[in-house]
Order: sequence, then C-alpha cells, then structure tokens
Amino acid sequence: MRYSETGVNLEIDLETGNIERVRTDPELMHTLLGGLGTCVKILWDRTGPDTKPFDPENPLIISTGTLTGTPAFSSNRTIVCTISPKTNLLAYPMGGGFFAPELKYAGYDKIIFSNKSPGWVYIWIHNDHVEIRDAGHLLGTGAIEAQDLIREELNEPNAQVAAIGTAGELKSLIATVEMGRGSASRLGAAAVMGDKKIKAIAVRGTKDINLYDGPAFVEHLREMRAFVEHRNANRLSNKYIMTIHTGVGSPQAMEIVEEKWHTTAFAWGNARYRRKDFWTDEIEEAWTKIQYGAIQRFISCYACPQQCGALIWHEDDPPYMAKCFSKLSYLFGAEVEDQHFTWKILSKAFRYGVDSFSTPQVLAFAVELRRDGILSEEEFAGTDAYPPCPPPEDKEGVFLWLLDRIGRGEGIGRVLALGTKAASEMIGKGAEAYAHNLTKGEEQMIIKLGMLDPLYFLMFGTNEKQSVPQIEGNWPQDAFKEYEDRVEWVKDWIHVPHERFKQYFLDWNPKSREGGENMNPHYPTPKIASDIVDWMEEAHNYDDSLGLCCGMGGFCLKPAYHVHNYYKFVSAATGMDVDEFQLRKIIHRSRNLHRAFNLRRGMTRADDKPPADHWRHRFPELEEELLTTYYNFKGWNDDGVPTRLRLEELDLGYVADELEQLGILKKVNPPTREEIKKWEDHRTETWGY
Repeated sequence: MRYSETGVNLEIDLETGNIERVRTDPELMHTLLGGLGTCVKILWDRTGPDTKPFDPENPLIISTGTLTGTPAFSSNRTIVCTISPKTNLLAYPMGGGFFAPELKYAGYDKIIFSNKSPGWVYIWIHNDHVEIRDAGHLLGTGAIEAQDLIREELNEPNAQVAAIGTAGELKSLIATVEMGRGSASRLGAAAVMGDKKIKAIAVRGTKDINLYDGPAFVEHLREMRAFVEHRNANRLSNKYIMTIHTGVGSPQAMEIVEEKWHTTAFAWGNARYRRKDFWTDEIEEAWTKIQYGAIQRFISCYACPQQCGALIWHEDDPPYMAKCFSKLSYLFGAEVEDQHFTWKILSKAFRYGVDSFSTPQVLAFAVELRRDGILSEEEFAGTDAYPPCPPPEDKEGVFLWLLDRIGRGEGIGRVLALGTKAASEMIGKGAEAYAHNLTKGEEQMIIKLGMLDPLYFLMFGTNEKQSVPQIEGNWPQDAFKEYEDRVEWVKDWIHVPHERFKQYFLDWNPKSREGGENMNPHYPTPKIASDIVDWMEEAHNYDDSLGLCCGMGGFCLKPAYHVHNYYKFVSAATGMDVDEFQLRKIIHRSRNLHRAFNLRRGMTRADDKPPADHWRHRFPELEEELLTTYYNFKGWNDDGVPTRLRLEELDLGYVADELEQLGILKKVNPPTREEIKKWEDHRTETWGY
C-alpha cells in the first residue's frame, strides 16, 4: 500500500490520444519526496539542453505534492511544471484552491502531458474514467467562464477545473492557469498549455488517501491548530512589520485595509518612483468603504484554517476570487488612487487569465513607450474591431484598453502579451531600457530602494521560482531599532534552524545615515547572509515538494510549518522514518537537481542578479563576494555549479557526469582527504547531516 501518495501518474499523449496509468517507483518519494522534486526529475530525464518550450517533447506536468489532499493544513497546492517560454528555464507556478486535492482523490499524483493535440481539447477525469473531449465550443471563453461551462456540461457541480482564458489560448507569456480559488501565474506555463491546445482539465475524485500513522498525524495537527489559534488571538506587533503580516498564513490583504507600508515603500508606474506621503486617513477611510463594499465573503483553500481570499462582486462587474497583492498591483502600475479601479480591472484580468504581477508592469511599460514616442499613436488607434485608446490623462481607461488588446490578441496587444523583455526586443528603438525590472527575464516585485540589502540581493538574484513569495521568508524585512524588541522577538522564535540565527538577529542594527556597525550593506555579512538565505530557500522547497501553501510555511513570519515539524507530518503521512536532518538532505537533493537543470539549460552566474536599478546605492565588489560566498556555502563552485563532491553525496552522481560531459562542470582532480573533511565538517555544522 502507498501512503500519502497514490503511486500513479496519468500519462496523456495529446497527439495520439493514448492514456496510460503508470505506477511510479516508491523509491522516488524517499529520494525527492514529491511535488517539485519529482517534477524536476521527470523533466531532467525527458528533456535535454536543446528542448524548446514549445517543442512537442516539452512535457506539461500538473502535479500534487506529497501531503496534498491529506488533512495537513494548507495542503492544497497545484504545481504546473514545464520549461518556461519566458526564461527557457524551469517553470513551476503554483495555484491554491481545491484542484490538486481532487486530483489525488481521483487516484493520481501527477498528470503528464506529452506532444500536442491536433485540435482544442479539455480533459475529463472521474476516478478511473479519463476522457479527452473536444473543446472547440469553449474557445474564446474566459478562464472563469470556461470552468463554469465545463461543470454544467458534465453535470458535475463539484468537479474542480483548471482552465486558461483567451490569453493562454493565444500563448501569451503572461497568461495564467486559473483554478477556482487559485492561479498558477508565473513564467508562461499557461502558454505551454495553450500551445498543446489544452483549454482545461476537469477532475472529480472520490477515492481515499492513506496515511501511515493516522493517530500520530492527527496529534501533530492538534499541536499545529493550537499554535494557529494562539497566533490568531495574539498577532505579532506591527511596530516594525506590515499589519497584513502580523497574522499567521498568507498576508491578510483582503481582511485588512491598511496598506501604508506597501503604498509608500513600493514603486509606482513602471516600477519607477515611491510615494512616501501617499497613505492618509482619507485614503484609508475611502478604501475601507470600497474594499468592504466589494467583498461578499472571505474564503479559504482546501484544508486551510485561515481566510486570505475573498469573493469579490464589485458593482456590475462579474464576480471572482481575489487575494493578496493583486489588490494593489494595477493601482501601482496605472498610478491611480481610486480602489474601485482595482476591483474593476481584476474582474477582466482573471477572465482573460493574466498574471497580476507581470501584467500591470507590462501595461505601465506600454504607457511609458507611448509617452516617449517609442510607440506611435498609430499603435493606439482604433480599428473596425475595437475603439481607439483613451488619451494618456485617462489612466484607468488606458490600462483597461491595453488589457483588452492583450486579452483578445489585437494590435499592439499581441506584442505586449510576450512580457516586457520579449516585447522590448521586438519593438526596438531603445525600448529595451524600459524593460528594466527583470530577473532572469521575468518581471519582478516593484521595489526600488536606496541602500543595498545583502539578504535581498541574494534572494532576488538566485531564486529560481520567479514567484514573488519566493523572495520573502521567515526573516523580518528590517532590523528592529530597539534592542529589547529584538530580545522579545527571539524568545518564542522556534522556527530558526539553529540558535545562531537568533544571535544574527540580535546583532542586526537598522541602517542609519550616520553609519555604524552591523547594518546594511555590510551586515548581515556574506557568510551570515548565505546562511539566512539558505534557510529561506530550504523552507520554500519543503512547501513546494509537499504541496503546501507557503503562507503557512516559507513565506510569512513565525508560521505554522517550520524546519522542526515538517518531518513529523512527512513521517506520519508516508511511513518514511526521517528526522529533520534526513528530510533536509532530501530537500537539498531536490534543490541541487533543480539548479543543475537550469544550468543545463544555459543559466550562468551572470543570470543571478537582481534588476540593475533595484537599489540606488550598489557595491559591485561586495555583490560579487556575496554571490561567491553563497555558492561556496552551498557546495557550489565559483560559477554557481554544484561540485561533484556535493552532487555525489546527494546521490546525484549521474547529474555530475552529464554536467561534465556538457562542459558546465569542469573536470578536476578528486578532492583530497583534507578537502573532504573540511566540507563534511561544514555540512554537519550547518545542516546537521
């Protein structure tokens, strides 16, 4: 009997229509857990350095995680894994809701699509019944509308549906896969779904998921529930952190109106400038009325005790679900203050199926190109199919017009749908300089600050998920001014991997114009910064392999899941007898395989960098030292390539062999006993295995 996983992947060849239920090797769970870890292994085995994102050979994997569908809190993430058409690297956007649990209840851990369908289809999965159905009648429907139409057609109101809108049909690189209460939004995975002519996947499952030790699992849940209830009743102080981050779980941006930190610290327009005096009592009063007028009720994803999402029904716009930063992203991009605009444009955006982080930047990018004459007014003229663009002073109207062009694949929208990088290269005439807020070719968080932050330099530069929460973690964003507040913070900081992290925090001083010790940009030091960022990264990798919402784990402050309890749930659910250090080794194996996959696809050290204008004050020599120290800390060489020693101790010798054959990893003499001993001492001291 398999525990926590079904042990079956559903393989669908879209070209031939062949459908197979394939039993998986149980050993894969022991080596890579599941979720992201096993997705990367499939892509490593089935693709090569020259596989292109839109090649038939590029698989599209819809995956659950190891704990998905169990009673574990927030075990609801759907992973969409493929080669990104936006970066040519690994893409693995995730969505919440109920789709992945339903897939596992139907008896499958993953759906693996190969080749391309000759015509538009949707997939219907009802336990053992799997059917490829014609979707021609669904073309042109929005991502939300398609879900409703499919449930009605199947007469299955409880079916969970993942669908693309018109943006995905048109292979927009900023398209999303929408799934009820979640969106898999980054890196163009929805464009691959559109390229394979999959309009949607519908699933209904009624099977059981087995737990190895149910009583132990329930006891761990009771302990976690007590922690969550305590945190809900005793929010963190907002003296140094955002109000929306004071609770447990994803940022409570729907429940909480106050957004002083975001609106004054983040950049407006095309990520250009801050409005430090934006937040006022008048703004808060107006937004409170609008926000609570638009919200019909708060909602949760599968097995989540929190309610970070909301059902929105704003004025005459069709209803939809919204959460988190989408509340602000279009306001920032359009440079408007009226929150009515947020709810209006989101209603359109979710139906077209576009990413709420990249799309506002793409629209703001177009506004700048129009302003500076790089895009002529001819590009904004009307045709028989659509009206002309409103004048620049109608900021809301311009954004809505541009969004329509992208969502419908009309005019300049066909170019903008590729994202700022590819669009700027097609437009030319200096447009490349306007595509300035990129990491590895993907639009990043709209933050433009003064002084280099060593932690965020590494998190922005080296994270490979390209998802905004991946650059956040369990470490506070700023140092606490008062030392006694730091002491109070670390008293119940059970989440840190080792006591040394508490001392790092106690020693950290806020930056000052007068300067001083232990402050940015020279503190945390490169070694300490590497240690902290490695912890942040590790926590996200647990979530991504287990299928957990990072709001309960790797993303927020003092969360429910942490390095000292992940293993308890894994052991009770799967029967794997692991402690936290053995589980950490599995996660490190997954992370190094992930790194190697992207290196095999051409990523280099030069790609590990934040946007050039992310900070006003930069320190090139320090930045290079940070990167080298981080690499070496992880057992990678100065080029950011995992060494053979590191790969072999993680049972990835086959990866080292291929990287050497490709010339990515240089062949060197075997390490001396002293070198091996030095590395093993570092590994044991740092990670405990």
